[in-house]
Amino acid sequence: MGAGEDENLNMEQSTTAVNEDDDEHDSKERVLQRYFLQEWKLVKSLLDEIVSDGCVSDFSSVHKIRSIVDKYQQQGQLLEPYLESIVSPLMSIVRSRTIELGTDSDEVLDVIKPICIIIYSLVTVCGHKAVTKFFPHQVSDLELAVALLEKCHVANSVTSLRQESTGEMEAKCVMLLWLSILVLVPFNISSVDSSIVHSNYIGSDEPPPLVLKILEFSKDYLSNAGPMRTIAGLLLSRLLTRPDTLKAYTSFIDWTHKVLSSVTEDVMDHFRLLGAVEALAAIFKVGSRKLLLDVVPVVWNDTSVLMKSQIAARSPLLRKYLVKLSQRIGLTCLPHRSPSWRYMGRQSTLVENISQEVSSRTDDQCNHVTNLDTSLESNAGCPEEEDIDVPEIVEEIIELLLSGLRDTDTIVRWSAAKGIGRVTSRLTYNLSDEVLSSVLELFSPGEGDGSWHGGCMALAELARRGLLLPISFSKVVPVVVKALHYDVRRGPHSVGSHVRDAAAYVCWAFGRAYYHTDMEPVLALLAPHLLTVACYDREVNCRRAAAAAFQENVGRQGNYPHGIDIVNTADYFALSSRVNSYHHVAVHIAQYDGYLCPFIDELLNNKICHWEKGLRELAATALAALVKYNPENFANFVLEKLIPCTLSSDLCMRHGATLAAGELVLASYRCDYALSAEKQKHVAGLVPAIEKARLYRGKGGEIMRAAVSRFIECISTAHVPLPEKVKRSLLDTLNENLRHPNSHIQNAAVESLRHFVQAYLIDKDDKSVNEVIFKYLEQLRDPNVAARRGSALALGKLPSKFLATRWKVVLPKLCSACAIEDNPEDRDAEARVNAVKGLVSVCETLTGSGECSDCHLGEADVPLFSFIKNEVMECLFKALDDYSTDNRGDVGSWVREAAMDGLERCTYILCKRDSMGQLSLPCNVETSSEELINDISENEKMFSFFDANLAKSLVGGIAKQAVEKMDKIREMAGKVLQRILHNKMFFVPFIPYREKLEEIIPNRSNLDWGVPTFSYPRYVHLLQPSCYSKSVLSGLVISVGGIQDSLRKVSTTALLEYLQDTEKHNEQNSREFILSIDILWVLQQYKRCDRVIIPTLKTIEILFSKKVLLNMGAQTPVFCVGVLDSLSIELKASKDFSKLYAGIAILGYIASLPDSIGVQAFSHLLSFLGHRYPKIRKAAAEQVYLVLLQNGNLVAEDKIEKALEIISETCWEGDALEAKALRLQLYDMAGLEAAQFLKTTSETSKDGGKRPSAVDENASYSSLVGSAGF
Repeated sequence: MGAGEDENLNMEQSTTAVNEDDDEHDSKERVLQRYFLQEWKLVKSLLDEIVSDGCVSDFSSVHKIRSIVDKYQQQGQLLEPYLESIVSPLMSIVRSRTIELGTDSDEVLDVIKPICIIIYSLVTVCGHKAVTKFFPHQVSDLELAVALLEKCHVANSVTSLRQESTGEMEAKCVMLLWLSILVLVPFNISSVDSSIVHSNYIGSDEPPPLVLKILEFSKDYLSNAGPMRTIAGLLLSRLLTRPDTLKAYTSFIDWTHKVLSSVTEDVMDHFRLLGAVEALAAIFKVGSRKLLLDVVPVVWNDTSVLMKSQIAARSPLLRKYLVKLSQRIGLTCLPHRSPSWRYMGRQSTLVENISQEVSSRTDDQCNHVTNLDTSLESNAGCPEEEDIDVPEIVEEIIELLLSGLRDTDTIVRWSAAKGIGRVTSRLTYNLSDEVLSSVLELFSPGEGDGSWHGGCMALAELARRGLLLPISFSKVVPVVVKALHYDVRRGPHSVGSHVRDAAAYVCWAFGRAYYHTDMEPVLALLAPHLLTVACYDREVNCRRAAAAAFQENVGRQGNYPHGIDIVNTADYFALSSRVNSYHHVAVHIAQYDGYLCPFIDELLNNKICHWEKGLRELAATALAALVKYNPENFANFVLEKLIPCTLSSDLCMRHGATLAAGELVLASYRCDYALSAEKQKHVAGLVPAIEKARLYRGKGGEIMRAAVSRFIECISTAHVPLPEKVKRSLLDTLNENLRHPNSHIQNAAVESLRHFVQAYLIDKDDKSVNEVIFKYLEQLRDPNVAARRGSALALGKLPSKFLATRWKVVLPKLCSACAIEDNPEDRDAEARVNAVKGLVSVCETLTGSGECSDCHLGEADVPLFSFIKNEVMECLFKALDDYSTDNRGDVGSWVREAAMDGLERCTYILCKRDSMGQLSLPCNVETSSEELINDISENEKMFSFFDANLAKSLVGGIAKQAVEKMDKIREMAGKVLQRILHNKMFFVPFIPYREKLEEIIPNRSNLDWGVPTFSYPRYVHLLQPSCYSKSVLSGLVISVGGIQDSLRKVSTTALLEYLQDTEKHNEQNSREFILSIDILWVLQQYKRCDRVIIPTLKTIEILFSKKVLLNMGAQTPVFCVGVLDSLSIELKASKDFSKLYAGIAILGYIASLPDSIGVQAFSHLLSFLGHRYPKIRKAAAEQVYLVLLQNGNLVAEDKIEKALEIISETCWEGDALEAKALRLQLYDMAGLEAAQFLKTTSETSKDGGKRPSAVDENASYSSLVGSAGF
């Protein structure tokens, strides 16, 4: 039975899977839900609720629908199958409820506004044309819609935020859109207008009242800055172009004439001007030619004057509307015609593409295009082509459109380009050729980038409309090629990305517009340039645009060599990364014929000398990646061209040439191609020539230093023969770069030095080697911090042959360089970081060298490993406690990062040596408890380089960093611990509580150790093992008592949850007991160290406030005594307010205890009532008041009221002498001896009795407050 059920289940699942994938046989609803509106079920349920209620009862449903619709902003077509199901019932509610409630009711707006929000959201996503066709359009609805618009017209929006809209604006827009459909009724509007009966309407001499009302509202909305302006223009264009509204049309044209001719600087006038021009453009779009010709002179005159005004010069949107209006005036002046000279492009319908007749038609059309010259000659005498009377106004409009192509704003240029295409489509061939010539003039060298961009847009429009004939390709294609590479330097940057993008659009339009026979020679010319832009352009949009144009041409034209392979390689995502485009996509494409040389030319002529430094570096490596296809050409031609450019006066050119020359030499070496002796001589003399020309000085000197270091690295790796003099010169160059304060130059020099020493100094005598090493050792204590940084890194890059006999000198020097300098003026965190890195690198070099690895069973390497164990590891543990700060913040964190990395690497060194020598414990020894550590024999410890003490210190030190306040440090510490515990190559033995650690730190990837909510709940469990608890707590208190609020909350919560699981049956082993011992250790260990003490005191205060550490039985007094002893030291003469506040709060909690320790704490607390800082006196008084309320045993019962009265009614921030006198009274009431009081006061303030007056005290306090930021 079980097998049968499983079989049936599998069959059902397979059937379901087949059905899910079978779109052809699925129902329409399932297909729509799968690929279109995926949230349709939710939307439908919300709509059903609205329809059933007849209104929106819950406004949140409107926001839900709008948020769903907004997600389809870029893919509005996915909503179109559902529009009727959404719009029709909603508009029916608007219509029916308006009829039911009446337009005079205020309730009707409350009903329609939420519904209009939903409808308008669909309009913004799908467009008004797709939505309005589902609006009700009965004739009787016209007056209803006008009445609703009148009702909405007086309502104002309460907010400009779309998320908080209550529907006022949306209701106006929807009513205007509804009217734009209703005004198309095929009846005379006067026959629909019922208000005529009750008015003085006199007939045809004036428009009907209903039209006047719509016209009045629309004029008001034309002055609006919102979307109502555009919709009002659409409404007017449909209303005023009706045959029965000529009077209204005439009056509106007169009104626009007044608006356009009386321009002012007023903001509202500007919006009205925009609305008037936009409305005129909409009217000229839909109006009949006969209706519009009469008003063309007036409108064009206003337009041309306004286009030249200062108002238009300041408003790109106004210029766009004026250009749009101008082109439509031109189209009105020219009769509609389909010129016979137009290029007839391919049919795009699928049926014709797959039918058998396509080939014959294509051949006929291609023959027609090929014989175009003949047909044009035959048509030359045709009256239809020559006798067209072009009005003079059209010439002016074309001039305006051509000037619009030069506009500074893209929206104006784009509108002008479309206008050029539309107007040209109604001209003769000769006139269109003149227009093309004028467009090509925009590409002259003297024109700006805007003209080039506008020209490309115009060419694309002409090509798309078949107005750019193949016989013009000889003039157009060279211009497009120049535009593909247009990049003009402007100061520290360049312009031209929009031009290159538009040029790619032109190529895209070519592929869609022309047949293969016409495009074949053009595509062969354009393809290398398109792929060059696709691979090497700086901007990702240009790379993608060029690739899309190439893909369009390959797909449309077909039969292009390797076209599909290239399209698959240079896809949308592959080109998103510039590095991937340069190093992988371009290299793959270069293997095909015809692309290598254009790629080389592009890199050599444009990218090597580019203004951006990063692009020059990328171009150099990209050029080297192409060497494998033709090493000889690169070695002879390219390298020969680059070497003279290294001395160019242009910084970009010489920097890029230096980098490229080095990369080419290295790439030739890796391709096993040997340079000629002459070339090697030129390469060897390149750096001395640069230095002789003094190109390190002035602007760009730092850039050239880094490039020269990389060049030396390349020729060293390639083993280019160098004369001894040149070797010394290059070594001096590297040493000089090592002393440079720029870290990028230092790192480049260090990396270069490693290869240079291996190539040219490895066979030097001991004297030369000693000179190099001791020079770097001397610089470790150089006053110049840059020299210290560079020399430490340089020592780490020296080969084992140099260090094998000199490590006893090198390692101690590097260890001392890791320590914080005694002189504060000499302290430098970067120098210590580099010293740590250099120290670890030297250790790895020595232990990985042949001399040591060959004698691992003997005693030759024992001193080295002993030094690493005893000195290097100890040095790294000290570096792990580097918390130095400067004006940049916690710069010691850089040293701690390097120390953690160094500890891990040195641990592997020692463990590897132990495993090779077989002197340590076997790897399977269990050391999961603290007792096993103590049982390890002295003999085993003596022969094991990595022992239990190191393991405990290693894990404890890194675990401390894992719970501190910096996310970056915590993340790194967590990863280091994870690698140490789960390393598969080196087993790290002797780790106490290994199983517990592996449970806390599992061997899983993608663990967010830097996220506090993930790491702290795990790490707090390390407070239980005594071998880790003190180290972990010393780091944890930094987070719990820190100033970062979010981190404090998470760490405190984790600590409290850990303490709640305490084992109450065993007090000695309880977590609170262990925590109290560790806190006292921290207070003692970090005495007078405010970095730790202040957060520790705040941690104690937090724990006391949660009633933690106060109910430990006999341990509580012991803990409180320890805390009081620490407070007496830490608070003595302290000026730190945060420390004083925390200490006073702790004293208050301890004084509330009924034990004798409470009296001692209360005595200490009373002493702060006479403190020199008024804020501290006030804080102490508040604590004393709370203590007396909680612990009545401190003051006699008959004196408690008096004591509370003194504390509550005294102004403790006032006179200090009065406060001290009142403090004496409180001291007497508490029954404390005066001697003890005086002793306490003398400890807290040494100069208390010598202070001359209260004025001095206030002056001192003012200075402190100013410095503390209160």
